[in-house]
Parts: sequence; C-alpha cells; structure tokens
Amino acid sequence: MILTLQEAKEFLKVDNEVEDTLIQGLITSAEEYIKNATGKTFDSTNELAKLAVKLLVAHWYENRGIDLASVNTRKVSFSLDVILTQLKYCYESDVTAV
Repeated sequence: MILTLQEAKEFLKVDNEVEDTLIQGLITSAEEYIKNATGKTFDSTNELAKLAVKLLVAHWYENRGIDLASVNTRKVSFSLDVILTQLKYCYESDVTAV
C-alpha cells in the first residue's frame, strides 16, 4: 500500500467518514493505475509514488465526471505523466518489478 486512507483524507482536507469507501476505492484504483503504467509495485516509502497516488485521488475525487477538455485535466495529466515516467525508470532497488 502506497497511501493510507488517513493520508488521503488529510491531503483532500476531508474530516469525516462519509466518503471513506469512495476514497479508499480511489486509492486502490490509483495504485493499480501506477502499477499498470510503470510495471512496478511501490510501497509507502517511495515519496514520488505517494505523490502520484495523491494527485490521482485528488483529481478523481474533485472531478467525478468526464471532462477531457478541462485545463485542470490537462495539468494533472502532464504532472502525472512526468511522475510516472520517473517512477518507470527509477532505480530498481527502490521497487519490486511486476
């Protein structure tokens, strides 16, 4: 697990339990997305992977519909692409290859 529910809620500034199930699902999906994009499994010690999960979770949480033309979508996409490229080619002893 890269990111805990509590860490995600702190990043999102959510202070109740109403959407815990939704947020946990977003975390799981984000971690799977990163694994599929990089071919690697990361844990909570990799801060870049943690940032990628936070970006994805926040984006999906705040934009629950599909809006492909949005400036925010393009900014997140660019940031995420850069991070995923770094993670894909990061030093091998830091990760477990799939």
